[in-house]
Amino acid sequence: MMAPLSRNRVRGLVIHAVLFIVLGFWMVPQVYMLSIGLRTPAQAFDAALFTWPVTFDNFVTVIRDNPLGGIFLNSLIITVATVAIVVVVSSLFAFACAILRLKGSMLLYTTLLTTLMVPLASMVLPLAILLKTFGWVNTYIGLILPYAALGVPFAMVILKAFMEDAPRELFEAARVDGCNAWQTYWHVALPLVRPALVFVTIWQFIVTWNEFFLALIVLTRSEMKTLTIVPMQYSGLYMANPGALFAILTLIALPLILLYVLVQRAFVRGLLAGAVKG
Repeated sequence: MMAPLSRNRVRGLVIHAVLFIVLGFWMVPQVYMLSIGLRTPAQAFDAALFTWPVTFDNFVTVIRDNPLGGIFLNSLIITVATVAIVVVVSSLFAFACAILRLKGSMLLYTTLLTTLMVPLASMVLPLAILLKTFGWVNTYIGLILPYAALGVPFAMVILKAFMEDAPRELFEAARVDGCNAWQTYWHVALPLVRPALVFVTIWQFIVTWNEFFLALIVLTRSEMKTLTIVPMQYSGLYMANPGALFAILTLIALPLILLYVLVQRAFVRGLLAGAVKG
């Protein structure tokens, strides 16, 4: 008994050691980002990972020069609204395709799948014209609806796969018990795909929070800009203020890091829930 236990323990130590090494490589860019944000202008281009002394002047400059409270609120409103629309619409559509199997739903599903192959850059000009026509430039809805439209196909694929793997007997039993389609969706389908819903929510939150290109085109007024647009004022042809640039990048990344730390277990469960059958 001792030999197998020892081998298992050694195997576990090796796996943890490898994971720590991978984590160390992954953390190098994050540490560099924070390190440059804490440097003086004279040390900004030093190749060393850490320099001394450290200074918080760059963070003070960023906070003083920008209304970060309002900018953070803009990003939060757009992100939360987008996530809510994506989760609701994609889960309803996945339920219609996988469980109700409504006529024409598979054709619409296939059509939506093709949008995953279209790069965002190719849609910027038509979107800009459309948003200007509707008067949605410099508005929350001008970003929320395009973000949601881009996020629904991917979320739909994930949720549809989970619903198709769920035991159909549960849905048939709900129908026998007198549940209508809405009751089956709310009381049976959503609880069964909760891990996938968590994954889709976190993934869409990260994607929307970090989006830059479309936000740069749609939001031209300073009071409407999101966090990802702020770093532009600290970068240029000669990268005038790298310390402030990396300070604001650190502040942008901090909410996502905290979110992932808080929900990492649920995120991993949602990612792997469909990997094991039976």
